[in-house]
Amino acid sequence: MIYKFRLLSDEVDDFRRDIEISADATFKELHTAILESVNYPDDQMTSFFICNDRWIKEVEITLEDMGSRSDEDIYVMDETVIGDLIEEEKQKLIYVFDPLGDRLFFMELCKIEFGKELDAPRCVKSTGDAPVQILDFDELISKTPAVTAVSDEFGDDFYGSDEYDDEDLDGLDLDGIADTSSIDDLY
Repeated sequence: MIYKFRLLSDEVDDFRRDIEISADATFKELHTAILESVNYPDDQMTSFFICNDRWIKEVEITLEDMGSRSDEDIYVMDETVIGDLIEEEKQKLIYVFDPLGDRLFFMELCKIEFGKELDAPRCVKSTGDAPVQILDFDELISKTPAVTAVSDEFGDDFYGSDEYDDEDLDGLDLDGIADTSSIDDLY
């Protein structure tokens, strides 16, 4: 069986990659095919997420076992066969390629071809340039609306005030706070 996945980006309008891969391949092989199709180095802690129809993340497949102590199943890319978790056309996935910037590709299984096999994954359609893999710090801040709104609201005086006076602390009883061994002792 051959799966054909389509990748799209919310950052670049004309970006598209169609990748064909065997259903018996691992998520690690799909990961490698994606990186090759966009010319990214393999130096980030990427993850796949299998999503529901509204793009809500349900199952994570990680590049490395992060040692989670959760009761949930842990899926690692090089141990997880694609066909074991994905069986139907129109299945939605997210591929996080920049985990610190929470940047991703939207993926969908757009076609299943039965009775055919592939030796290696291949990119069968490539349009548009991929977004840069890692944003520099200034770009990351400018794309984060909450941080931008806070910095615009408070301006340069956010971290201090010219009106601060050390004598304002004179009337406070701070004895014993430095000697506490637990946060519970404060309450």
